[in-house]
Amino acid sequence: MIEILYQDDALIAVNKPAGLAVHRSKMVGNAEEFLIDLLREQLGGNVYLAHRLDRATSGVLLIARSSEMAAALGEQFMGRSVRKQYLAVVRGWPEPEEGLIDYALPGSRETGPRREASTRYQRLATIEVPIALGRYPQQRYALVQAEPLTGRFRQIRKHLAHIHHPVIGDCQHGRGDHNRLYKQYFSCHRMLLHARRLQFAHPQDGRPMVIDAALDREYIDLLARFGWSLPALDHDPIDVAVMPTDPPTAADPRAS
Repeated sequence: MIEILYQDDALIAVNKPAGLAVHRSKMVGNAEEFLIDLLREQLGGNVYLAHRLDRATSGVLLIARSSEMAAALGEQFMGRSVRKQYLAVVRGWPEPEEGLIDYALPGSRETGPRREASTRYQRLATIEVPIALGRYPQQRYALVQAEPLTGRFRQIRKHLAHIHHPVIGDCQHGRGDHNRLYKQYFSCHRMLLHARRLQFAHPQDGRPMVIDAALDREYIDLLARFGWSLPALDHDPIDVAVMPTDPPTAADPRAS
């Protein structure tokens, strides 16, 4: 069963599990299950994606009850009025502790044109573990909150890799040696990127919506092992720094 975080006659918010593809596409290969199909069967009716998360990413995913509601939500994502907060465990300790990554990114094709992309990050916790890897006797890791201000393809993953602090478990943009370390020593077999919160306006009446998604057991166990605690989530109204909007075809609502 897919965990439903919120639902009404216009939209549904679910907590997407890590490793579950959202829908059929060339990028997910030979997946056997898709969230959109499972949800249609679970709810007994048609549902429509309002945005996307990568297969390896967990957390809040919005689903619309109609194509009209999906289009209305999609306009908010493309207009950059949706605030998105992610949690990530990364290699190393990002410096400074808070910053803005401003680095243009291509779309799903690396050879495609690059477009402006910005991600705000904040370092929440750090640890140094006494495990030798390569020429270092100890390894440093950090818990980071990331807020994409634009919506480029795999934006958070690419931006954190760009500043040399890739997400643990990221097979495309991360470090294979550190990914293997987490499997071997911490029994962690997922990418440690989680969409923790979405803030947006309800597509029917415009009321502010705040949807939070809890971490799964594997993520929680890792944080407990490191002695990390999550900061409390605020309940401020939507107030996201918005960059100039591209034409509708330029934005990709998947920023994970």
